[in-house]
Amino acid sequence: MESTLVNGSWSLAQRIAFRFIFLYFGLFILIQNNGAYPFWDLALQWLEVPMHSFIPWVGKNILHLPYEITVFTNGSGDTTYDYVIIFTIFSFSIAGTLVWSLLDGSRLNYQTLYYWLTVAVRFYVGLMLINYGLVKVFKLQFPAPGLYRLTQMYGDSSPMGLAWTFLGFSKGYNLFMGIAEVLAVLLLFRRTMTFGAIITLMAAANVMAVNYFYDVPVKILSTHLVAMTLFLLLHDAQKLLKFFFTSEPVHLHVITPPSYSRKWIRPTGLVFKFLLIGFALLYGGYESAQSLKEWGDDAPKTKFYGLYNVQKFIFKKDTLAPITTDTIRWRQLSIEWETFARVRMMNDSINRFMLKVDTTLRTMQFTNRTDTLQRFNFNYEWRNDKSLKLAGTFKGDSVLILFDKPKVADAFRLTKRGFHWIKEPPYNREW
Repeated sequence: MESTLVNGSWSLAQRIAFRFIFLYFGLFILIQNNGAYPFWDLALQWLEVPMHSFIPWVGKNILHLPYEITVFTNGSGDTTYDYVIIFTIFSFSIAGTLVWSLLDGSRLNYQTLYYWLTVAVRFYVGLMLINYGLVKVFKLQFPAPGLYRLTQMYGDSSPMGLAWTFLGFSKGYNLFMGIAEVLAVLLLFRRTMTFGAIITLMAAANVMAVNYFYDVPVKILSTHLVAMTLFLLLHDAQKLLKFFFTSEPVHLHVITPPSYSRKWIRPTGLVFKFLLIGFALLYGGYESAQSLKEWGDDAPKTKFYGLYNVQKFIFKKDTLAPITTDTIRWRQLSIEWETFARVRMMNDSINRFMLKVDTTLRTMQFTNRTDTLQRFNFNYEWRNDKSLKLAGTFKGDSVLILFDKPKVADAFRLTKRGFHWIKEPPYNREW
């Protein structure tokens, strides 16, 4: 098929397929840009409000969904809203293909439009994976397992949480994944497009597999990245098959851009292209490095950082025994961030609190994240053995809590094991 994409007449099936792909990918990139193109979201802010009205209307009146769409794209890219957007894009593309075929049925090929579609797709996939890759190189997407993860039972973790713990454990594996994804920069040059697409397909397929099989809500985007990469490889599909499965010699053809009568257009485009690539790599790398220091693994720890096991819990002047059915007594207090704390109760339920510390008055205020009217005030004191003591009110009555010395993340077997070239028996103490 690639020879006819470069020159000559296209078959009817190729022309119809191209019209659909051009409309579908074009609309997807326009509407679901996901921050791939710099400042694209700012340019299309005007589209957000009408989309938030139109898409729920489609869900209610066209698809007859049993519920109204009120949740829009957030940390999840697989909301009902996003799936209805895909349905809408698909429907418009089908309708547009029919109209386009009726109005332009005599055209022999779409070589110029094909070139510009490959440009749009190459930069969409390339810039997207560069962004994804940089946050892995600098280990931002998958942070090291924190105190909560390290004390959570495997069976209580979500599939996505388990994946994040597994991937966040290793700096080396993050670097490996990140470099593979950053190599999508090869897509941005015509001469390395095919080689870049092969690498990108492997990287994007791995991302898609994790998203599907660990229930990560980025299935729509990752599936489209794989589909777009396959579209780019279609240009050399037959030659690649010959190269890998026959002994016939092959020669890959570089996509040729359209010619322009004005000589300034091509050099201007090259300058813009390299500025865009430089912005994505240099500014993206700088921003990731800064974020690593501000809130990533390299961020400074609060002076209260640690996992505190409760040694003694005195409530209403009665010392509560560590009974697992007790709904008052705390089991553990974990503090990883300056303004956030988790309390594990004796029955293993977790209460999440916003934490406010006054080091002058030596006070701590715990505000329940789900019920901000629920606040507990304590005076804190560091004991001689560097353990913590809290005294104040809890659920309307006096409480005194004594903790053991705090435990840090590096003290766990998982995090302190390290790398070993030689292991006589496998180091797997669970067996």
